[in-house]
Amino acid sequence: GFFLLALARPPAARLEAIPGPSAVTATFSIAGITGNQFSFVGFAPQKKGRETFFRGLATREAPTIFFESTHRIIKTLGQLVEHVPQATVYLGRELTKLHEEMIVGQPQELLETLQAEPVRQKGEFVVIVDVRQ
Repeated sequence: GFFLLALARPPAARLEAIPGPSAVTATFSIAGITGNQFSFVGFAPQKKGRETFFRGLATREAPTIFFESTHRIIKTLGQLVEHVPQATVYLGRELTKLHEEMIVGQPQELLETLQAEPVRQKGEFVVIVDVRQ
């Protein structure tokens, strides 16, 4: 599926996830990431262990997937800028809902995009961080 997704990646086509039992697999299925392994870690820590969590992303050998809330997405992107600025980040927002979108880029690009359009900060987020180059 990766090769087909790479050919269809926007702006040529809009990719949508079909509702299923898991937002994690739905997001991974439309991200277009090579390989078939990832780590899912639930929600990023809110307080204790948060810095350690983001620092540790730089050493991951497979993409890391986690959930983030609308209230912490800007802070999370800021920490990704600080700890893994060259990573590719995939933000699945509001999957299977009216305002569904997948935003892909480096942390600074995504931070600027969401800050420029605050309405895009709303909703449920599935975050995929891929530090492999």
